[in-house]
Amino acid sequence: MDATRGFKVKLPLPGLVVFAADYARRLASVLSAHDWADVAHLAEDLRDCRDSGRQVFLCGNGGSAGNAIHLANDFLYGISKTFGVGLRVIALPANSSVLTCLANDLGYEAIFSAQLAVQARRGDVLIVLSGSGNSPNILKALEQAKAMGMKTYAILGYDGGKARAMADVPIHFPVNDMQLSEDLQLVVGHIIMQWLYESRPNKD
Repeated sequence: MDATRGFKVKLPLPGLVVFAADYARRLASVLSAHDWADVAHLAEDLRDCRDSGRQVFLCGNGGSAGNAIHLANDFLYGISKTFGVGLRVIALPANSSVLTCLANDLGYEAIFSAQLAVQARRGDVLIVLSGSGNSPNILKALEQAKAMGMKTYAILGYDGGKARAMADVPIHFPVNDMQLSEDLQLVVGHIIMQWLYESRPNKD
């Protein structure tokens, strides 16, 4: 705070500074080890979705649900910022009325797959975000997408779980830390967002 207003200026806690530096080091280590070919596949597919009008769906639980909603915003508007131009994208965790209805009537494991069964079409794209890759609703979403002929991607941490083998293109970061896993979901999304913005057909 401003010392002239009667508040004492407090220096950062040394323990926090060391902890933050270690967190940044661990995140940077995972990023530098990744080869990014899998992210390139997703980016190119999303560019085609933008150009062809195919629908994109995102889903996840907890922090990953928040990231799915965040990235839906970035892909709808941030990749162009031109009115009416962007991805046709839906974040499946975004509608609490739908989620609670499906969880109550069909079970929590069906909250995403039941939405895909109604809204998705063959050739659409599903992106699941999961730290463990083992959440039942994520796995059912992948099953439903495959049954409908959708292309599936999974951004995963830890050992990738069952989703790693189920997704057409797994984007796997082998890190045993949920917060780093969730950070990496946004890093991937933001890389693709900026790349799509730079490759937009009608540049401002």
